[in-house]
Amino acid sequence: MRRLIARVSGAVVCCLALVNPGLHGAQSGQSVVVVYNSLMQSSKDVAGHYAAVRSVPAQQIIGLNLPEGETMTRAEYRDGLENPLLAILQEKGLLVYATPLSDQQTNVLKPASCEVRYVVLCIGVPLRIAEDASLYKPGDENLPEALRRNGAAVDSELCLLPWRDPNRVLAGPSTNPWFGTANSTQLDPRNGLLMVTRLDGPNPEIARQLVDKAMEAETNGLWGRAYFDLRGLTNGAYKKGDDWIAAAAGVAQNYGFETVVDQQPETFSAAFPMSQIALYAGWYDGTVSGPFARPRVEFMPGAFAYHLHSFSAHTLRSTNSWWSGPLLAAGVTATMGCIDEPYLDGTPSIGVFFDRWLLAGFTFGEAAYACQQTLSWQTTVIGDPLYQPFGRNPRTLDEALRARHNPLLAWSQLRFVNLNLLAGAKRAEMARYLTGQEITSHSAVLQEKLAGLYESMGQYDSAVEACRRALQLDPSPQQKVRLTFSLATLFSSTDNTTELLALYDHFIKETPDYPDALSIYQKLEALASQLNKRSLAAAYAREIKKLTPPPPK
Repeated sequence: MRRLIARVSGAVVCCLALVNPGLHGAQSGQSVVVVYNSLMQSSKDVAGHYAAVRSVPAQQIIGLNLPEGETMTRAEYRDGLENPLLAILQEKGLLVYATPLSDQQTNVLKPASCEVRYVVLCIGVPLRIAEDASLYKPGDENLPEALRRNGAAVDSELCLLPWRDPNRVLAGPSTNPWFGTANSTQLDPRNGLLMVTRLDGPNPEIARQLVDKAMEAETNGLWGRAYFDLRGLTNGAYKKGDDWIAAAAGVAQNYGFETVVDQQPETFSAAFPMSQIALYAGWYDGTVSGPFARPRVEFMPGAFAYHLHSFSAHTLRSTNSWWSGPLLAAGVTATMGCIDEPYLDGTPSIGVFFDRWLLAGFTFGEAAYACQQTLSWQTTVIGDPLYQPFGRNPRTLDEALRARHNPLLAWSQLRFVNLNLLAGAKRAEMARYLTGQEITSHSAVLQEKLAGLYESMGQYDSAVEACRRALQLDPSPQQKVRLTFSLATLFSSTDNTTELLALYDHFIKETPDYPDALSIYQKLEALASQLNKRSLAAAYAREIKKLTPPPPK
């Protein structure tokens, strides 16, 4: 990525001149085939909505009679989905083979030409192909025992549809020859790959909204904050997972996102103020937890979230089990997950995904298939494959938001500040820049950034003032929590015990459902005692007693 931050006489010029030579133009719905379950009206409705939004030609909307559950047998997959879809694609001239498939002997055949690159499976198309012991072949015993399986995610199996190999081994994963590619044109049926994703989730409305939220983010940009949850591993076989997530965090930071990286062994707690989430990647809880299990999760329109776990997408129908379904129910626009045990090397390399999606401007489908080391395995990809929120030049997007007086302009300005800081600009210079922008006076996002800049320079009074202004500018609920704690830190730094007590007291009264209320009351009791407010300290002590769990028997 090449950064050009313009300056005149030492002052930062208000522009976004980030240039990425890898940016791609938007791709057309003509490159997509939409597949739905003919036995389910809701599946057909989702297909019709997607096709209308993305202008998919009518002949590329295909209904097939499929099982209505999330699991299908290998025979149902072959006879009900794979073979009929291949026949229809050939009949419509969307995939053309130089040699008729009926003449195939032992050679691998790939299409000579193709009109499509993506397949979108709509809710109602099964998620997994069940294990079938009758399909084991001689030689399968040479695979590691853990890989002697032929069950797979439907998406991951169907993506190899153009590659007609009569001798392909079903057991175990297939190596993805396009893993890590920086050239998205290699991801093509003529090379043997169809990029398969799905519009799915706990219910049809969630599936339907995935394309709507994708289009909104393509229009206005994907804005917000980025959160990454490592495990703090420094050695061992699983350190690789931490490295992948750390690489993703580096990409987000280099793109200009306000980025939070947690390296503690446990995952983010429910009390962590995770606000305005644009990007998330973490591991390794078995089921949805922490901020993501709360009644409201602050996902921004277009948000991507991924939790690395062996069974993260074991089902997409649940709103509270595993990860993919709950994330979709909470408002995520795109995600990935595993339907069964993949082992670590069989999961997406999330650092590669972020690099291709954010920095290279790939579509979601392209980035999802560039980051998988294996195919015909356990990964499912949920979201609009054409989704491309990072395909536009940032300066053009900034100008469009400014012309429409769109409040999301504040995030674009925040990104501009972060990029300048990365490029070596002084914090004082960026603070002056922000105070000179009219939008800063109306934005809790920019006031919070300004407070952070002042605090980092030791200008605590100015930081307190900016924090107070941000709290008055209608911050999101979780941003309000974070601002409160930032203000508390500032009061602690200046030994302002009286205001600190008042702040925490107001916070706990206004936010009675805060997940870690016990810690707030403990702080309040200590502060009240320090100020010799005995009756108040006693009242806080009573709350502490109520909230303290009984000792284990």
